[in-house]
Amino acid sequence: MKAATEAAWLRSVQAREAGAQQRGAEAARSAAGSLWARSPAVELGHRGDVGREASGRRESEAGLSWPLWLPGQQTARQNAADAQGQLAQAQARVLRLRLAGELREQAWGLQLLQAGLQQAEAEAKTLQELETDVERRVRVGDLARADAMIARAELLAASAQRTEAQQRLAEGRARWQVLTGQALDPAPAEPPAPETATLDETHPELALAVHRLAWSRSQLELVQHSRREAPEVAVSYRQEQGGGASTQDSVGVKLRLPFGTQDRNLPLEAAARGELEVAETSEQRLREQLGASLAAARLALRSAQERLEAEGERAALLQERAGLLRRAFAAGELALPELLRALSAASQAQAAWARQQAALGLARARYQQALGWLP
Repeated sequence: MKAATEAAWLRSVQAREAGAQQRGAEAARSAAGSLWARSPAVELGHRGDVGREASGRRESEAGLSWPLWLPGQQTARQNAADAQGQLAQAQARVLRLRLAGELREQAWGLQLLQAGLQQAEAEAKTLQELETDVERRVRVGDLARADAMIARAELLAASAQRTEAQQRLAEGRARWQVLTGQALDPAPAEPPAPETATLDETHPELALAVHRLAWSRSQLELVQHSRREAPEVAVSYRQEQGGGASTQDSVGVKLRLPFGTQDRNLPLEAAARGELEVAETSEQRLREQLGASLAAARLALRSAQERLEAEGERAALLQERAGLLRRAFAAGELALPELLRALSAASQAQAAWARQQAALGLARARYQQALGWLP
């Protein structure tokens, strides 16, 4: 299952999504480490006389401006970038866990289909042997021709069920191959999780909620340290040329300080606080949901174990009964319809036991999924 999960992850859209989120976090971290709050800008200007009375006076200016960090703003942005990186990693683990859950469902679904096919083949084989025996006894006059017709009809029905089981298994294998790229049937067995296992902070879904909460706090902190637009310092060089050949050069320094007004700041801070409140509530509700899901999965696992024991005992009893009645039929002490009913009951019980084995495996996988365990 670990290899299948890795193969499916490499083929999945989720892997591309996680990669994009990681690259976005790296870009935010790089921007937060810059010397300037935003990219510097170049300013170029030229002015000259026009008209009939132009004296030939010209003025050219070139300047460079740098946006500056506000006090504490760069640290807040770096913290936000770190929180974004941790959030991206947590999201990748959640996407992997969800993909693993889909794989677990499909793998144990294939086990169920394989069990159904094996049971259909076993039933067809038993009825084939019975039909051969009935045909032999019809030829020697021990049984009526009607018994041979009944045996043949039951064999044809079992053969049709076998064909249908083969078709369903082929469809399931095709879905598995599309998901993982692997043509081999999965072997979904995983080390069992103890029933006393509990939910902790390492659960990917819970870790994601915690990191999303931390990211929301960092966004609020960034807003609180960005109460005005970035101030700018600019250095310029100016050259003035009059009507004659003389020129005059000058250098200037300019500082631009935008004001932080309530009209700008209140909506930004309100939005950040709203996101933080949503993240806090979501984290609390998620803890409750994950706890309930784990309790339900643990209960379903215990129930599946109990049902497997009951189905196994029932299948053994009906199989033994079918063997006794088959010997009675061979001795001429039992009619064919009664034997067919016994064989059908034994076959159905055996199929139910095989299905319950797969159901137990799926219950164990769902329990591990509820714990947040990756294969």
